[in-house]
Amino acid sequence: MEPVAKRRKAMDIYDTESWDVLPVLSDEQSRDTELLPAFAAPIIEKRETSQLIKELSLSHPLPGLQHIKRVRACKDKSRPHPLEIIVCLVKDVQKMDARKEITLADLLCTHSFDSRGLGELFLVEIPASPPLTRAQFEKASKHWPTSFHEDKQVTSALRGQLFTADQKAKMQEYMMAAIKAAKYGRERGMDAVGAVIVDPESEQIIAVGHDCKNISHPLHHAVMVCIDLVACGQSGGAYNYEKYPACHYSSPETSSSATESGQPYICTGYDLYVTREPCVMCAMALVHSRINRVFYGAPSADGALGSKYKIHCQKDLNHHFEVFKGVMLNTCEALHKNDFIICS
Repeated sequence: MEPVAKRRKAMDIYDTESWDVLPVLSDEQSRDTELLPAFAAPIIEKRETSQLIKELSLSHPLPGLQHIKRVRACKDKSRPHPLEIIVCLVKDVQKMDARKEITLADLLCTHSFDSRGLGELFLVEIPASPPLTRAQFEKASKHWPTSFHEDKQVTSALRGQLFTADQKAKMQEYMMAAIKAAKYGRERGMDAVGAVIVDPESEQIIAVGHDCKNISHPLHHAVMVCIDLVACGQSGGAYNYEKYPACHYSSPETSSSATESGQPYICTGYDLYVTREPCVMCAMALVHSRINRVFYGAPSADGALGSKYKIHCQKDLNHHFEVFKGVMLNTCEALHKNDFIICS
């Protein structure tokens, strides 16, 4: 009988708790909070707050900063004033005489504005753009209050809580099929990259492919093989993979993406699992084939879905899909550690 320790080690390799599946977000969603310097002042009389907001909105509007709340509670509870208000951005008064200290009277001298309800100016930093994730919101709120319309799915995904344990087990099953294909290809002199296309409704693997470019055709990356196999199954496709038995297609049992003719448009509604982050060519092929979601294991230096580019986030494309990374990360990285060609 196999030693207990060895069996336990083998189980740990494929433990779904040993890896996280994380979303690959746009630059706007993942960037650090950019800050703008602004002048603020204490509100001496709380009952005058509404009038002050109205007058400052007319004299010193904040265009493009609709997410900023003009008034905040005073952070220092020992101060006599309960509220503070943004007067204007520093850049709006940069043309003023830099040799003297800016005063409230300087800012409001050209406006019929009663500034007696305000205290002395002080500098603050405010978020330049609206927060798109909870992490951005929490950072922004440390500087000045902002509005925030939370996408709870993104929040859950960033915390690694979007998928249940059962869903992760299915992901692991699909990625294992891709890993098996990658190993098959490597044994035959090709790059160790494998991919599978799945119908998430029926939980059926539709296509399995591995890298074939070193022997078959320079464009036969694992992802391209899978897409072509699906196209072949829909009376299209461009190549024959009979000499690669590990590359195969299975007709879907059911499909929610079927059109009136009974056939989906290539990968509409399907998910892709691939051991290595796709390159630009493969990423664009996934756009054109209308893939639903992409899950990859190991990142690639020239990867087009998060590492070097984010093709799926390009706003001018006519199709967009979700991307998740990290599925069986360590296993996929170990699979590719001896490969020197970084494009999958």
